Amino acid sequence: MIIKEFRVVLPISVEEYQVGQLYAVAEASKNETGGGEGVKVLVNEPYEKDGEKGQYTHKIYYLQSKVPKFLRVMAPKGSLEVHEKAWNAYPYCRTILTNEYMGENFFIKIETWHKPDMGQTDNVHGLDPDDWKKAEVIHIDIADRTQVGQKDYKPDEDPATFVSKKTSRGPLGPNWKQEARLFNNFHRQLFCSLDQWVELSMDDIRRMEEETQKELDKMRAEGEIKGMVDDGE
Repeated sequence: MIIKEFRVVLPISVEEYQVGQLYAVAEASKNETGGGEGVKVLVNEPYEKDGEKGQYTHKIYYLQSKVPKFLRVMAPKGSLEVHEKAWNAYPYCRTILTNEYMGENFFIKIETWHKPDMGQTDNVHGLDPDDWKKAEVIHIDIADRTQVGQKDYKPDEDPATFVSKKTSRGPLGPNWKQEARLFNNFHRQLFCSLDQWVELSMDDIRRMEEETQKELDKMRAEGEIKGMVDDGE
């Protein structure tokens, strides 16, 4: 078992992130959908179980162009589809990624805690001592351009230059604070879209998610492949 802990510090509050995360997920889904690939939302509904309440989602990711070319040739039909089931009981979220073709050989569990600190809380998930010793802690600095691949860099999604007109936050200087490529790109996009979601309510977000689900079904069936594509051999 491989255990990695990503610590991502953002210049927004825990309360703001609840809206910002859902907004950014919806936008990222649209950016990755087209040409027969991308995201399909099967379920998006409230849940309550064992005293835990939140929003449950079940999505399928069609990833044919997201893997190296040699795998595309060898991979059987349906093997490049990943199911994501998420239980978002904010500020805690649990996500399970599986692949029906690989069965028990492919299982990724992502547990997320959103805390009002600067990423200094050790063992936030309460792992037992032996597992905690094996965990690799990775610090993500969204303002550090060296952590971003050349093909992932976008000038309008650079926290080192972005300034929020509505909140006056940014740009983030080099000393502000230090799924790595996926986590880094997603949170860079989230912060630089601050003005688009900072005034939205959770009701606004739920309406947006419903509209996005319909858009994704249409986008996946037409247009070109979009988003993070692996062009390597």
